[in-house]
Amino acid sequence: MTTCWTTVVRATAAALAMVLALAACGPDRPEEPEPTPTTTVDAPVRGDRNGPPKPDVPLVWPLTGVRTEKVENRPAVSVKIENAVEARPQRGLVEADIVWEEVVEGGITRFVATYHSKIPDAVEPVRSVRPMDPAIVAPLDGILAFSGGQGPFIAAIEREGTQTVIMDDGDPGFTRDPGRVAPHNVIGSVPTFLEQADGRRTSPPPAQFEYARKPGEGSAPRAGKPAREVDVRLSRAQRTVWTWDAENKRYLRSEGLAASVAADGRRHSARNVLVLATEVFNTKWVDPSGAPVPEHRLAERTGEGTLVSMGRSIPVRWSKKDHQAPIVLRTPNGKEALLDPGNTWIELVPRGTGSWTPR
Repeated sequence: MTTCWTTVVRATAAALAMVLALAACGPDRPEEPEPTPTTTVDAPVRGDRNGPPKPDVPLVWPLTGVRTEKVENRPAVSVKIENAVEARPQRGLVEADIVWEEVVEGGITRFVATYHSKIPDAVEPVRSVRPMDPAIVAPLDGILAFSGGQGPFIAAIEREGTQTVIMDDGDPGFTRDPGRVAPHNVIGSVPTFLEQADGRRTSPPPAQFEYARKPGEGSAPRAGKPAREVDVRLSRAQRTVWTWDAENKRYLRSEGLAASVAADGRRHSARNVLVLATEVFNTKWVDPSGAPVPEHRLAERTGEGTLVSMGRSIPVRWSKKDHQAPIVLRTPNGKEALLDPGNTWIELVPRGTGSWTPR
């Protein structure tokens, strides 16, 4: 009996060995691919206090770098605002995300004020366009509102893709201030300008500068020198002075020795002041008085500048590839400059005739 049982076991083992050997001689089986890792985020339900994980990069307003819970899906609206003595005090500059100051005929200045994070009900006084405005507003792919202007200047703006809202064309949103004398009395309604957006605008607008995550972490406060004041001489007719307000961590604007204030008494101020040396030349066009219309060359140009923020200043080099590209700022070490979160005023200083001194 034992011999028979042993024979059966051996036969079974031999058969199993044969099966395994035949399997080994057969074709190789393809390896199954490993499953790709996936990450699933459950949609938050009402009352779910956890919700999806927060992104590493905080949500910020694109034109200020300031944190927000929601970025409004609307385009940027820029408005031409006057800065002659007769135009002061202005309305609406306090709410602007970015303000450019440019030299026009006779050495006086005008502003291009851009709105996105805050939309004021009214801005005043609205004036006409100038030849450098296309290069300023084109990167925003938004709206530019103004009272009027010479045909070639308007055509240049529209050629770059910016939507125009023009008082002289009968577009809505413009009224006259009975308490002021023309032409320094045009009031613009920014909400009404926004209502006319043609649907092809970039909404929200693309960022125009790089921002640090928190105030005090920008390039100027991290690597700059103390700057309690910046004295900017744009022309014989315009001197702009920015004075550091340590309590509010902002620079306060003055027109020469006089405080620059809004019509409601608020002081014009900036978290960042950016001073850029630009090439300026007289165009072939003249204003109604016969004075030549100057233009700041920005597109396809580079130059020196200074970034001032949080009580300190740092030299920068700026460049602008073309009309559509925003200005790029680099610090002395070649890295892209970071602005501090907040509003920015940009001073376009004529190279050779203008100057600025941070101290």
